[in-house]
Amino acid sequence: MKYLLIDTSNQPLSIGLMNDDDVIDDYTTNIKKNHSVQLMPAIEHMMNEHNMTPQQLDAIVVAQGPGSYTGLRIGVTTAKTLAYTLHIPLYGVSSLKALAHTLTHETRVIVPVFNARREHVYAGAYQFKDGHFETIIEDQYIAIKDLNDKLQSLNDDYIFVGHDTTDLEDLLDGPTLHQLPRAIAMKPLIHTPEDTHTFKPTYLKLSEAEQNWINQNQKT
Repeated sequence: MKYLLIDTSNQPLSIGLMNDDDVIDDYTTNIKKNHSVQLMPAIEHMMNEHNMTPQQLDAIVVAQGPGSYTGLRIGVTTAKTLAYTLHIPLYGVSSLKALAHTLTHETRVIVPVFNARREHVYAGAYQFKDGHFETIIEDQYIAIKDLNDKLQSLNDDYIFVGHDTTDLEDLLDGPTLHQLPRAIAMKPLIHTPEDTHTFKPTYLKLSEAEQNWINQNQKT
C-alpha cells in the first residue's frame, strides 16, 4: 500500500510517501510560510518526482493535533479532501505522539512539547519499552510548572523534544532537544481508519476567540 503522510500541526511542514514500511520520499521544512501556500505544491512536487498520480495512493495519514489551529485545519482539510475524492482510508495520529516517535533509539521518557503561550504547552510523555511504544502521560494542555511537577514524580529520566524547546528552555525543568516532526514517523502509529466525514482536529483547548465568546456570554 502507498501512503501519503501529512503533518502541518505547527510551523514546520512535513510530508512523506511510503510503500508499506519503505520510505519513498521524506520532506520537512521549518520556513515561516503559510501552509495553505506550500502544502499542495509540496505534495504535487513530491508525487511528480516519483512519477506518481494521486490515484496510485492507497491511504492518507495526517497529524490530527494538538497544535496550531490554522495549521491543523489546513492539514486535516487537505487530508480529508484527498481521502474523500480518491475513496481511500484516512488515518489520524496524535501530533505529539508522532513527534516523540521520531526518536526511535531514545531510552528515556520522551516529552514532546508545543508552545501554547502564557507558560502553557501541549504535551504528552512516551517511552520505548521492550519493543513497544508506550504512553506515559496522555496528551494534554498544561501549565509548564504542572508538567515539570508531573515529570519529576515519575522518578525516571526524561527529555523534552520539539521545535519550541529553544524558546521554552528556561521554563522546562530538564534536558531539551530541538526536534522537527517527520511525517513518516506516523506510519507505525496508525490503527483504525477514521470516518472521513466526521473526522476533526484534536485541539485540546478552545481557541482564544471561542473562550472569549463563552466568557462574554457567561456575564450576560
